Amino acid sequence: MRLLLPFVILPILEIALFIQVGGLIGVLPTIALVIGSSLLGVAVMRRQGMVAAMDVQRAMQEFRDPARPMAHGALVMIAGLLLVVPGLFTSALGLLLLVPALRELLLGWLGRKAGAAGMRYDYRSTASVDFGDVPPRQRRGAGWQDEEIIDAEYSVQDDPPQPVRQGLTDQQGPGAASGRRGNSGWTRH
Repeated sequence: MRLLLPFVILPILEIALFIQVGGLIGVLPTIALVIGSSLLGVAVMRRQGMVAAMDVQRAMQEFRDPARPMAHGALVMIAGLLLVVPGLFTSALGLLLLVPALRELLLGWLGRKAGAAGMRYDYRSTASVDFGDVPPRQRRGAGWQDEEIIDAEYSVQDDPPQPVRQGLTDQQGPGAASGRRGNSGWTRH
């Protein structure tokens, strides 16, 4: 019943606002206002959707937490959706959500509410890896350089003598009977 209440109250509120505003400014300006807010909502969702996606991508490239850009992007998309829905009350809510300071306040309130409800999110890895005493470092930002460079040398060895080389053939497949060297990954071609 609690979830059904907004769906009953919202249409009644919208109808009452249409009547009041229509009486003040007239029917055609009221209809133009609703159509204009819908067009604005579509434009906001198209433009801000791309901006939000780029903000999330930038945060991930800089190894920052993408939660805040994602939350702002979600609120902007909700604002656009509220503007698209025909109605004056929903359009007013959509316009309020477009104000960055109000979005920040709403996100802070939602964060406190989620924290009070015991919802905690941790983005750290829970896997434990034993690489000695020093934990593995995370890559930080575009100017990051590896401080632990391992210097190594290698050399190419000649093919082994003929009897040893015959043991390097694949024993299955079309070349098994002829003794042809296979593609096992261990043979050199």
